Amino acid sequence: MKRMMAGGWSRVLLAVVATAVACAFFGVTVGQDQGPVSEICLGCICEAVSNCNRSLGCNGDVCGLFRITWAYWADAGKPVIAQDNPDAEGAYARCVTEPFCAASTVQGYMRKFGKDCNGDGVVNCFDYAAIHRLGGYGCSGALEYNYQNKFMNCQRQVQELAGRK
Repeated sequence: MKRMMAGGWSRVLLAVVATAVACAFFGVTVGQDQGPVSEICLGCICEAVSNCNRSLGCNGDVCGLFRITWAYWADAGKPVIAQDNPDAEGAYARCVTEPFCAASTVQGYMRKFGKDCNGDGVVNCFDYAAIHRLGGYGCSGALEYNYQNKFMNCQRQVQELAGRK
């Protein structure tokens, strides 16, 4: 019984953390319209792809807590941090390693590629997670198990916290 209670509390705590992470990392307040992807959805995508590790720099062709490529950033419209220029050397890495600019990149990419990937007639967070991982043209494919599992667990915990389960 104690183990079950501890597990329940840890799930609730994780959901609270995911929501707080989304709001704190992305500099937004709940209800503020920043684009097609909700703050909570951004948080779950971030958790699934990198555990929202803000210390991640560039590794190979991916950078930052959303693990964004240069092509993804370019497709998103080359957002930049304040006072930067998208054509300046290093603008891509500076943006996608800064949480707010990285979230803006994801929003821009979803504005361009957002669509119903799973055929359920609704464009929602599950579709955005697939688009983020598989790209704008391949989002109907199968997601990697670890990414999908982390994402689904985050979504489930947020729904439980909101009392929707």
